[in-house]
Amino acid sequence: MSENTASKMHFMLKSTPPRATFQQDKTEEERNIMGKHIVYWTDKQKQGIALVFGPVRNPSEPHGLAIIEVENEAQVPKLIAEDPGVMNGIMTTEFHPMFAVLANQHA
Repeated sequence: MSENTASKMHFMLKSTPPRATFQQDKTEEERNIMGKHIVYWTDKQKQGIALVFGPVRNPSEPHGLAIIEVENEAQVPKLIAEDPGVMNGIMTTEFHPMFAVLANQHA
């Protein structure tokens, strides 16, 4: 594991939309908010925080998933609270710590 990654913590974020049919029947306002949500997480990806994110196409339980890398757990609630989808009340997000195994972790 590299020194830089050794001090980082990883979390899984699961975002739940307001209804199971959300992908098919978003309103124009919801579509605009989701566009801002994507821009937000793309920016976090460019900063090295979001390692991967996107929708999970589970027909019985559609949701979004992200794996993030942060310095400490205190950063996670702030990242979630500033997500436009959460701020505008069209999704809820839970998070859980994880032990991530990354491809580029060499001693």
